[in-house]
Amino acid sequence: MNAPHRAGTAPRLSPDEIRSIIVGLVAAMLLAALDQTIVATAMPTIGLDLGDAANLPWIVTAYLLASTAVTPLYGKLSDIHGRRIMLLIAIATFSIGSILCALAPTMIALALARGLQGIGGGGLIALSQTILADILSAKERARYQVYIAGVFALSSVAGPLLGGFFAQHLHWSAIFWINLPIGLLAFILTNDKLKLLPRNERRHSVDYPGAALLVVSSTSLMLALSWGGVRYPWSSAPVLGLAAFGLLSGAGFAARLATAGEPLIPLSVLRDRVVTSATLAACFAMGTLIGLSIYVPIFLEGVIGLDPSRSGLAMVPLMVGTVVGATLSGRSMAYLRHYKRVPLVLLTLSVGACGLLAAMGHGLPLWLIEILFVLLSMGIGTVLPLSTIVVQNAVAPQQLGIATASMNFFRSLGGALIVAIFGTLVLGGAGGIGDGAAHDMAALIRGADAGQLGQTFRLVFLAACFGLVLALLCLALVEERPLKDSGGHGRDEPDRAG
Repeated sequence: MNAPHRAGTAPRLSPDEIRSIIVGLVAAMLLAALDQTIVATAMPTIGLDLGDAANLPWIVTAYLLASTAVTPLYGKLSDIHGRRIMLLIAIATFSIGSILCALAPTMIALALARGLQGIGGGGLIALSQTILADILSAKERARYQVYIAGVFALSSVAGPLLGGFFAQHLHWSAIFWINLPIGLLAFILTNDKLKLLPRNERRHSVDYPGAALLVVSSTSLMLALSWGGVRYPWSSAPVLGLAAFGLLSGAGFAARLATAGEPLIPLSVLRDRVVTSATLAACFAMGTLIGLSIYVPIFLEGVIGLDPSRSGLAMVPLMVGTVVGATLSGRSMAYLRHYKRVPLVLLTLSVGACGLLAAMGHGLPLWLIEILFVLLSMGIGTVLPLSTIVVQNAVAPQQLGIATASMNFFRSLGGALIVAIFGTLVLGGAGGIGDGAAHDMAALIRGADAGQLGQTFRLVFLAACFGLVLALLCLALVEERPLKDSGGHGRDEPDRAG
């Protein structure tokens, strides 16, 4: 166990210690990323086993609501109490939630357990990214972004396969039991070494009224976006009421930011041009990628005519391109002074590839569609590491946690909006939703006319083009401030939170 050090005398972390922490952070991020994909393919089995298919969507909605709402709180609390204790709390909460999910006897119990799991999951990714900023300089950090992109690509490919395998050959509860060894690995690898992390000893307070307004606002808006056009028509009273309540409480949160002595999200962070433009770029890019990953399988099965297994394989290039783009962007940031050039060029290629899919996607051979998927996702992949690093590079050390968490929060909220837009286009183009009933995607594919569905996806790919153009414009507005090449932020003060 590392001996405590007085402030100002903490040693730099050795390469072995850094590698140990990074492996632990990758395991922590894998917990959150895998959980978002492994559940989907097991949902039909869960619904049959628990005998409550009507409330099945709450398995996803409860986690999404909880994880999004608490993300900024983790960032602020980590700035006050240290990263280590908050990350360990997140891992422990997520693991306890996983146990309760696996043992849940009813759908209501499972949804509540998923909410608890989401409370833990909301801190895993944001805190992991913040800890990387603590132990590595901006230039060093750029080289490690490929690991983060790799985690999401791995979870996107392996999650659905594992979920289907566990549900069919073992038991659906195995999709939650698998979190325990991963969580234990993350806990062991980070617990001791994270005691060396910096602690910015400044007096802070948490704006609890502002936090409550943010939670209420984000939860209401996420519910409106999740239910609109799926469970209820967009013009229905529940959706409009939730949207209005979310906007009203959001206005209250904005007023609180302007009047609180120490607001939850510092105004200096929100007013920084780099933070706002980079966050918006990530919002549009990531939201477009999530929307495509959800609805492109319908295009591959209903328009191109692939079976579900071949459709899953055809989605792999979309994930691989993201990792390639993140690698190129991260590596170039470490060596190029004008580090935006590579992302700008590749994101422009993404717009072109998406435009070609919109113009003639239903008539292209599969091999060319796969190449276009790679080009499309490569540009998106370049935005993800760049946005995180430039935001962290722009803020003060004592604001690292809340800045990183806020970026993840707004990216999730914006992603939900873009996914809702894609869903409206797909479901509306396939016949619309007049009765407010939830749509069965498999039934949609079986019942839709291939020609009509092809025209619908012309609009979907055009919407994706528009999203990528907005990401490109926001990225162009990011000021290229020199990346800090010294050691991690404030590494001269050890974290005594333990």
